[in-house]
Amino acid sequence: MNQSNIETLIDAGKKRKADFVEIYEEESRNSSISLRDQKIEQSLAATDYGIGIRLVYGTDVLYAYTSNDDQQHLLSLIHLLADSRGEVSNNSGAFALPGDVSKYSFSKNIHDPRKVPPFRRLELLQTADAVARKVSSKIIQVGVSASDIVTNVLIANSEGLWVEDLRVRSRFFLSVTAENNGERFVASESPGALKGFEFFEGLDVQDIARKAGERALFMLDAGYIEGKKMPVVMGNGFGGVIFHEACGHPLETEAIRKKSSPFVGKLGESIAQSCLTAYDDGTIEEQYGSLKVDDEGMPTQKTLLIEKGILKAYLADRIGSMETGSPRTASGRRESYQYAPVSRMRNTYIEAGNDSLDEMFASVDFGLYAKRMGGGSVNPATGEFNFAVEEGYVIRNGKISEPVRGATLIGKGHEILPKISMVGKDLELAAGTCGASSGSIPVTVGQPSLKVDEILVGGR
Repeated sequence: MNQSNIETLIDAGKKRKADFVEIYEEESRNSSISLRDQKIEQSLAATDYGIGIRLVYGTDVLYAYTSNDDQQHLLSLIHLLADSRGEVSNNSGAFALPGDVSKYSFSKNIHDPRKVPPFRRLELLQTADAVARKVSSKIIQVGVSASDIVTNVLIANSEGLWVEDLRVRSRFFLSVTAENNGERFVASESPGALKGFEFFEGLDVQDIARKAGERALFMLDAGYIEGKKMPVVMGNGFGGVIFHEACGHPLETEAIRKKSSPFVGKLGESIAQSCLTAYDDGTIEEQYGSLKVDDEGMPTQKTLLIEKGILKAYLADRIGSMETGSPRTASGRRESYQYAPVSRMRNTYIEAGNDSLDEMFASVDFGLYAKRMGGGSVNPATGEFNFAVEEGYVIRNGKISEPVRGATLIGKGHEILPKISMVGKDLELAAGTCGASSGSIPVTVGQPSLKVDEILVGGR
């Protein structure tokens, strides 16, 4: 939309006595191709366009969205939203945006995926499929996909903001299923980045496929660990999904303002041991959860959440900041124009510490090494979680022993944090997708290897 049209819309919202008016315009082009059982399962390229309108009265949010950019239709939506307030201003002055415009676009290194023919992606998938199947005749199924999305957004509001951003993300997904005597095991990999097609060009799909196939085959014959409370050494990278789910979500003002978080009123207090420091950082170059600006148009930043065990900050969007008094942290995020933004994580991780993995193993007489985490579930209000361990090993007398599968980690995030007593030097980040009230968004999780002194382990 042009500036004059947006000014008219904002003016209409202001005349209905809204304290804040925001227009969010978005056009997304996404492309994906997937292969299963050596056949193309799906291939698509689609474009989605729409406009979101947000009126804020105090901290009450009224939101509407549409894919129709007709000016009269958009004005009617504003009046439809505002009718519930029944307020009309006699102010006849017209709203005008200032001349300053912030525009963000691709870096010079971006290989625009919209200009890449589909067969280039298909070649990658076929290579990964072939390599995984060569690992063993016990590999019975391989699923692999490549996807990318290019999004143009324009954000303008009644405070004079006008921001335009061009975003591109790519992701690769691989699952390998091994079977023997009726038993099955699935190993998966899903790297992603804030990159264009150069992400796929630099991806070693042969190595990824071979390792996933070998892991599926190796874990297929693994036994089970006896379920009980025990020390757990957690692997780096995607192991950070537990911190993200069980601790990160309760630190968002979306939970804090509703008093549905165990961390309400805990700023400045000790919630973990001094070995633990954690950040949520939207500025890390090329990471899957990074952004130049959040979905409220605020430049992203690095936010210190926990410093040496002390809770330092919450993640705040505009409304969360107003209701809790927390400074905004450029954490307002949404899946698309169909959602109003709320406080969400970006790249959330536990910072590297000073301990070695060998030192962690040596400190455990009997426990579990959760080398790779799988999926799970969490209750954000209580921090209760239940996560599967994709690749695990018994720790016996300070040494890694036999592999085990089917293990789960069960607990509450705020109760587990103080039990993290050792933090490794091997920080690693991993791409993920996070679902909450403003939809599914790209994020990054991460941590170094770490030791939890005691956690309930489900054995099967």
